Amino acid sequence: MTNTLPEFLNSRPVVISSYKPSWPVDFCEIAQRIRKIIGDAALRIDHVGSTAVPGLGAKDVIDIQITVADLDETEELTRPLRAVGFRQGTEFIYDIFHQFSETDPGLRKLYMREPEGERRAHIHIRELGRFNQRYALLFRDYLRTSRAVSAEYELFKRRAAQLSPNSIDGYLYLKDPMLHIIYEAAAGWARHVNWSPADDFA
Repeated sequence: MTNTLPEFLNSRPVVISSYKPSWPVDFCEIAQRIRKIIGDAALRIDHVGSTAVPGLGAKDVIDIQITVADLDETEELTRPLRAVGFRQGTEFIYDIFHQFSETDPGLRKLYMREPEGERRAHIHIRELGRFNQRYALLFRDYLRTSRAVSAEYELFKRRAAQLSPNSIDGYLYLKDPMLHIIYEAAAGWARHVNWSPADDFA
């Protein structure tokens, strides 16, 4: 019996770029703009995901995490962002982590995109102390400390992109379990060093 990848409807191509020193600069520009728009509605605005890890190749998309005190009280944050062109952010969605149910409160978030035609960015609005909020920061900080792990992770992503070059869903289908494996190592590292998130937020 042979195993084959499932067929995916989302056929957007997957391109992994070598690390770009411009990524942190791009984050700062977007984050500072968001901070001016929403003020104190955000507790912190962080650069997360692979583009936040120096030297790590990634899709050329800036991932931004906005941390809020209460996800049920975010209209004062999302409304002014939508007013200047940022898109989506009207319905709760859930991150995927196999140890939790699909609608676990620890995975709930709001998701927004950049204004039409601007530099591509994924904006994740998550609640302080929830699993997904902590996970994004821990994953970033752990990869920043271990060049060996980040290099192997990049190799895995490039091979996943080779196997599923024309489907982002197929790529994520391969990549998600690796994220969860890295998390287990990161969680042990966090306990060992008494980790707290890096203070490089807007």
